[in-house]
Order: sequence, then C-alpha cells, then structure tokens
Amino acid sequence: MTQDLLAGEQFDLWGTTAVLRVTDPDALVVARRLLDETAAAVERACSRFRPDSEILALNASAGHGPFLVSDVLLDLIDAALWAADATDGACDPTVLPALLALGYDADIEKIRGVDVPGTPTYVPSPGTGGIGVDRESRTVELAKGCAIDLGAIAKARCTDIAATLIEARLSVGCVVGLGGDLRAAGQAPAGGWAVSVCNDAAAAGASLETVSIAGGGVATSSTSLRRWQRDGVPVHHIVDPRTGRAASAVWSLVTVAAETCVAANAMSTAAVVWGDDALYELPQRGVSARLERPDCTVERVGGWPDPEQAR
Repeated sequence: MTQDLLAGEQFDLWGTTAVLRVTDPDALVVARRLLDETAAAVERACSRFRPDSEILALNASAGHGPFLVSDVLLDLIDAALWAADATDGACDPTVLPALLALGYDADIEKIRGVDVPGTPTYVPSPGTGGIGVDRESRTVELAKGCAIDLGAIAKARCTDIAATLIEARLSVGCVVGLGGDLRAAGQAPAGGWAVSVCNDAAAAGASLETVSIAGGGVATSSTSLRRWQRDGVPVHHIVDPRTGRAASAVWSLVTVAAETCVAANAMSTAAVVWGDDALYELPQRGVSARLERPDCTVERVGGWPDPEQAR
C-alpha cells in the first residue's frame, strides 16, 4: 500500500499538534477514539496544569508516606524511572522544583516569550532516589521536597500506548504523533512511514529532511520553542538536573529514533543535557540521532541517514 492511499487526521491536543495515520481507512474512526481515550486518561493522571490531576495530589503528598495511584500514573512513573536510569539521570522526572524556580509555573502558551518576574534561582534535582514505588500495593512515596514532572515522558508514553493499542485492537499499521514525538506500530506501508524533521523554520511549512521508518519511535527535543525569560535571563524547558539551570544550548534540535517513543524521547532530552558528549553517549545506547547546533550545522550518529549521500 502506498502512502497516498492511507487515512489520517491532524488535530490539536494538549496545546500541540496530534497526528494519526492508519493503513485501513475503515479503521480511522475507532482508532481516533482509542487515541482520544488514551490521551484523556494520561492527562487526568499527570497534567500539572489540571487542578484535579493525580500528579498534583501525589506531589502534595511528598514527605507524608505512601500515596495510592492509578494504574495509568504508575505506568507513567515507571516509564520516567526507566528513562532516568537509561540516561544516567540526564532525563530526570524530579526537575519540577527547578522548572518552577525558572518560572515555568503555567502552561507554556501563557509564558512563551514572556519575561517572568522574579530573580532566577537554580535548584538541583534530588534524583529518583526520592521516589519510592511499591507495585504490589500500587503506591508511590515521595521524599520531602521531591516533586515530579512527567510532561515529556508522558507525551511519549501516550503515543506508545495508543499506537500499540490501535494495532492490537484493529490489526492495522498506524502512526500516532504528539507534538513531534511519534510511534509506529503494526505493518508499515511500502517504503515505510515518512517522518519529517522540522525546526522553527518548519512552522511555515518547511521540512529540514525526511526519513522513513518501519516501526518504533521518533522524538525531537528543542531548546528553541519553549522559551521565556526570568527577570531578563533567557531560559528554556530542558533543565540540567545537576545544576537546576536550563541546559546549555549546544544543540537547538535533537531528533532520535529508537525502539519506543519513550526511549527516543528520553535520549533526545538527555542529548540536550549532555551537550557535545551526546555524540558519544547516543551511539553507546544503540540509537540513531540527528543533532543540530544553533548555527544550523548538523551531526548524525548511530546510522542516521545523510540525505546528501542518498542523492
């Protein structure tokens, strides 16, 4: 089946763009319902901008003993703990106090490009040692002063869950994408799924390059899009857990392909924190990546294809 015969939708979700494509047009309506249900469950579990979310109650329980969580939140926390371990702590869910100290205390659309008042302070992350999980009792215990943010990993995990659910329930090949993170599951069309790598210029419809994948996940982390100022100091949303500061902008855009979207997201986030060391760290972890510097020069590692060599 060629890609022009596939069915798909593009729509707004969580302040970003969601994409759904399936190999059987008759499956699209049910596939969209499965994606919507998955996204709603994830949002209820971990949106820190939703007053009734579980994550707010869990963070408020820090220092007060075990907290009973839903299966959905437990799954998301497991994904975040895996990401922290796989990146040696570079992708750390306990960066929330650091983000708040930098002024990220509201939805990004409210602070993007804004100079948030208050002197910037830097809060190193306590690390995942402050998160105790008892899977048998389905409880999570946070140490005093520990608070977690699952935003990026939850978005990636949502695509993994939805794509594999759609494939299992409907026996179709599919791609689910949320804000630049995507997961392909099931039988891909001939030639694979076309994935565009985009940066700020792509907002006007320009694509930097396109690659094809047969399955797995692709995720992009950028230091350009979620930016604001704190008392005149430019900051962005990817924090170095060791310092509590916005990570140095060695890379303006990192795109990673891995077995799952969670793995791709964890590695793309960690690459920003690692800086130049990412050129060594990413191949050691068996992933392919495209890394772009602020001056638009590009590095490719782990077998990421070079479009110039393909011509």
